[in-house]
Amino acid sequence: MRPRALLVVLAVLAGAACSASGAGVAAPPEGPHTIVEFALAVAESSPEAIVAGPDGNLWFTESGPTANKIGRITPAGAIDEWPIPTTGSQAWGMAVGADHNLWFVEQGANKVGRITTSGTITEFPIPTVGSYPFNVASGPDGNIWFTEQSGNQIMRATPEGAMTGFAIPTGDSFPVGIASGPDGNIWFTEQSGNKIGRVTPAGVVTEFDVPTSQCSPYGITTGSDGNLWFTEYNGVKIGRITPAGVISEFPIPTPTSTPYGITPGPDGNVWFTEYDGVKVGRISPAGEITEFPITTAHCYPSLITAGPDGNLWFTEYGGNKIGRINP
Repeated sequence: MRPRALLVVLAVLAGAACSASGAGVAAPPEGPHTIVEFALAVAESSPEAIVAGPDGNLWFTESGPTANKIGRITPAGAIDEWPIPTTGSQAWGMAVGADHNLWFVEQGANKVGRITTSGTITEFPIPTVGSYPFNVASGPDGNIWFTEQSGNQIMRATPEGAMTGFAIPTGDSFPVGIASGPDGNIWFTEQSGNKIGRVTPAGVVTEFDVPTSQCSPYGITTGSDGNLWFTEYNGVKIGRITPAGVISEFPIPTPTSTPYGITPGPDGNVWFTEYDGVKVGRISPAGEITEFPITTAHCYPSLITAGPDGNLWFTEYGGNKIGRINP
């Protein structure tokens, strides 16, 4: 299981850095599935979450001790960053809200943050002490939903910042991943509980056991097939769960892959990152898996999202870079 403490981040390779507001490294001509990487200016910025913003750019969190920022990268690779007011906030998960702002959680500060596309940041304290907020999803009800790993509950936040928590029946379940489902509910993963959870907009929680024991389900997303797809960090599998709760699992060829982030792709497949495998993977609705290696060693690819340019974008937690792969 991935430790909660920050991992040791490798230094950025010489010549790969870019200015905080300048363009990233020039992209070579792209063929099928070409991976391009854009270096961040600050060493040990540890980028984690990444989402496609309403402004046509990609937005990401920087959780490292020397960064404490929210970043934006254009499809061409130009990067801008905005400091978070609270020192040591350790920004983690992120999602686009119904209000067209970017919402993120701050693990170190125990807060929820909101940033406009022009860079104005507002913070809201989480009522649960030491909740360790993890990932974020935009709900069908117009609210923001996020997991509390230590609080062992799912939290709902209104656009104004008012919060309500819903306890998970399984104690110490360590909820991490969260996504809006095709059925109008919110779905989440329980890393220690080894379950997939579902919570209605009204707060009713239901849990489903994952067949593989101690698989540590992590990321979760809705696929183009109308099912939820999730990663099994220790199980080395990709899981699929129907809205009715039926689970199927698909083994990943690389035994050390530790699958992490997951997102639907523009090609109708689901794409995921392999944290220790240093690869980006693709799984078809039928369960066929293909893997693509990343050039930077020990880069620890983390979360991944489909960009407005038709590519997949991902963070490199240890490589201190933002990656792009064309599908």
